[in-house]
Amino acid sequence: MTEPLEKRLEKAMAELQAAQEAVARTERELRQASFAVLSSDRAVRATVGPQGELTGIEFLENKYRDMSPQELAASVLEAASAARVKMNRHVMKAMAPFTEPSSNVPELKGFELDWERIFGPEVLHEDDEDTARGGRDTPAWRDALGEDGED
Repeated sequence: MTEPLEKRLEKAMAELQAAQEAVARTERELRQASFAVLSSDRAVRATVGPQGELTGIEFLENKYRDMSPQELAASVLEAASAARVKMNRHVMKAMAPFTEPSSNVPELKGFELDWERIFGPEVLHEDDEDTARGGRDTPAWRDALGEDGED
């Protein structure tokens, strides 16, 4: 027996409102996010802001004094690029739940985002540090709704 239209509409509206609130919370969190990464030679730390913009560069332990300009530039670019990729992955993880279809309201289909086209191909490669950390992939808004993303 199918559910009455009013009940289905009520469920859809409640889920839409919860999703809108979750998107707003996620946007607020993302506006505050930043990532800092050390270059592989540990000479430079680059920090990026929420839109991947470079917000800080630190030259560590005076290592830059013994580096050629090309080596220093390479270290800066490496650290900045790695920090930007970390930020992009963070955005992907934060926004991914909003692309999934609703388990409660089948009419609310998810949508696909081409993350590679948005951020570039490196964002889809596994990050050893992220996987080793065993980070929590389930966003807080799913917990607040009593959902864990499992069917």
